[in-house]
Amino acid sequence: MDKIIIFNASEIATPTGSKAKYGKEDMNDISIIKNGSIVIENGLIRDVGPTSSITKKYNLSKYNIIDAKDKAIVPGFVDAHTHFIFGGYREEEFFQRINGISYMEIMNNDGGIESTVKKTRNMTFKDLYELGFDRLNSMLAFGITTVEGKSGYGLDFHTETKQLKVMKKLDENHPVDIAATFLGAHAIPQEYKGKTNEYIDFMIEKLYPYIVRNKLSEFCDVFCEDGVFSIEESRRLLLEAKKLGFKLKVHADEISAFGGAELAASIGAISADHLLNVSEEGIREMVKNEVVSVLLPATAFTLDKPFANARKMIDSGCAIALGSDYNPGSCFSNSIPLIISLACIKMRMTPEEILTALTINGAAALDRETSIGSIEIGKKADMLILKYPSYKYLMYNTGINIVEKVIKNGEVTVS
Repeated sequence: MDKIIIFNASEIATPTGSKAKYGKEDMNDISIIKNGSIVIENGLIRDVGPTSSITKKYNLSKYNIIDAKDKAIVPGFVDAHTHFIFGGYREEEFFQRINGISYMEIMNNDGGIESTVKKTRNMTFKDLYELGFDRLNSMLAFGITTVEGKSGYGLDFHTETKQLKVMKKLDENHPVDIAATFLGAHAIPQEYKGKTNEYIDFMIEKLYPYIVRNKLSEFCDVFCEDGVFSIEESRRLLLEAKKLGFKLKVHADEISAFGGAELAASIGAISADHLLNVSEEGIREMVKNEVVSVLLPATAFTLDKPFANARKMIDSGCAIALGSDYNPGSCFSNSIPLIISLACIKMRMTPEEILTALTINGAAALDRETSIGSIEIGKKADMLILKYPSYKYLMYNTGINIVEKVIKNGEVTVS
């Protein structure tokens, strides 16, 4: 790998530390180094500090130099929640929702997840891989250097494992790091309608052991919602997964205040995601049990629903991460600029909170905060050079991508 010094940046803006940031004080605590430089060796950050200090300590002739004059540097973004491996599209549902048909109505009429399941089952491994590679390229251009990807569009043995195997191969071959999540409990497949307990048994007895044996997924998730998987069904699925070594996530309180956040807290989940209708008790329990709250503002925007109450959650002590929820139905977008704008304008998050949510807290939602999420000595050299002199331009440039260069594992991958 190249030895690089990024030289003379107008500012280096980063959260610091190796754990999630909880509450208003922590999430707003950003380190700013004016006129800064970063030394990269062997894919890691060797040093970071004022340019005057770096130039005294290192022989610049031995490094490739990137001049970042008048530009800001921030950590690579972490998209903590996506469903990016899928087949087919659901463009007509987008217009149905605009005309007042609810997400659950569409789902109950063989649309929604079931529609994508049929199309994904018919996709070859090669087709899904090529689609996934192209989607990762798009994410990388937005500054995403690590992404979480869920299965859940197979709901059978062959397709669920196919999705996870596609992500495993993509993780090996694409610069973006992928944290894979098994989400077989995304919906009840047609062949198990009225037989939810049998489908749960199938996942626990057949899919869980195979996934663990073949190291296909780090996390296990469940769509815990009225009409999908109940609290007790979700609890059973997740606790059985935990016994096998899965780390836990929960699709929680998206449609209603169903108790998903409380469940996540009670079983030691790393994150609870969506949370549009989280209760006050759910917020308290997430804070108490250090569950990262992954909010998905582009989904609320696309569904035309009230946004998650980020301001209340942060002020109550939550650790907020942000994700795109990129999927073919409720949010067909992986736009980080859109997420940033919505978080700022609609959710009243500060620039510092947004940066923290997209970096160190996103990393914490994937249990990777010790290696990524901040620009500090010893961490992976995942960082973005922006077109403007301050990280605040990420919010000021409404909906516009201002990432000029992406450095992933110490190599320039977008320039």
